[in-house]
Amino acid sequence: MFQNVSNDSALGYAQLQEQSVNILHIEDSPADQTLARLSLKRGQLACQITVADSLQATQAALQAQNFDLILADYHLPGFTALDVWDIVRQQPEHPPFVLLSGAIGESAAVDIMRLGISDYLLKDQINSLPHVVQRAMEVHEARRARRRAMQELAASEKRLAELTEHLHTSIEQERASISREIHDDIGGSLTAVKFDLAWMQRNSPEGALREHAQNALQMLEHALGASQRIMQNLRPPVLDQGLLAAIQWLAQDFERRTSIPARLHVHCQQADFAPALQVVVYRTAQEALTNISKYAQASQVTLELSDHEGFLTLEVTDNGVGMSVQDRAKPQSFGLKGLNERARTVQGWLDVSSQPGRGSSIILTIPLAVIEI
Repeated sequence: MFQNVSNDSALGYAQLQEQSVNILHIEDSPADQTLARLSLKRGQLACQITVADSLQATQAALQAQNFDLILADYHLPGFTALDVWDIVRQQPEHPPFVLLSGAIGESAAVDIMRLGISDYLLKDQINSLPHVVQRAMEVHEARRARRRAMQELAASEKRLAELTEHLHTSIEQERASISREIHDDIGGSLTAVKFDLAWMQRNSPEGALREHAQNALQMLEHALGASQRIMQNLRPPVLDQGLLAAIQWLAQDFERRTSIPARLHVHCQQADFAPALQVVVYRTAQEALTNISKYAQASQVTLELSDHEGFLTLEVTDNGVGMSVQDRAKPQSFGLKGLNERARTVQGWLDVSSQPGRGSSIILTIPLAVIEI
């Protein structure tokens, strides 16, 4: 059987003053029940105690209400505190569990606490019970607060990842849209003007008019070249030909612009990859090559693309000056941070290996199983 015994006090411990502590006391000795109640009262700990003296009564009490703390003797008729603990620890948010016993050695109590029990106290030290109860509840509350903080952090990181994915997707869609507009509207208009200027140049008499037409034609050629470069940066048409062709074009363009040899090694069994995956790999290679051209002072660059064992891997390596850990941790180093966030949008990850004077290696790894074509 179990019974409720109230023991309220106007004063209490700092963290337990606002409400009484609901305690389940599992004890078959009326004398020990009374001693525990008196000890808590002397400790000015406001509490409400429910007493249970059998396993059946304990189970009934646990089903009937929620407790802030469980206080249990170790040896009881027909069961032990471990039997109760096996029941309690199945609860998702189980309360702290304190052993109050005179029939267990200290080494055995330590072994029991390794199972997850909060604390233990010998009955001949029962005057310390209020302190033990307070400490157990403080530790329990600290752990709950930590779990809540970790859950909130995980939820925040999930929302941030979803927002990042949305932003990257929106940016790529907007880039593609702007690229199409440049190609269809601006590119078409500039091409038409080019034909008209070429006609004017051919049919104008020698003199200022022909010279002006020739100058305008040269400026127009420059504008056409600039529009093509902008389109390539926004959304390269070469991606429509597949990822392999796009990475090859990047390597060739890098070598042409910088005069730094860029070797591409491809070990792919498949040629078609999901559009989202292609964009992530392409942007990673593009950003890596841009960083190399700006900072690495390299004389050789190697790109390797493979799809072994269900993972698509891009590795960009240079033999330049390398980076220190401090360089990568700078607050304004958004390039690598952006690549890492972009990789997460397709459940991939980015590894950076670099040492000053020994070059750098950027490795992008993406699981193919989770990316649908």
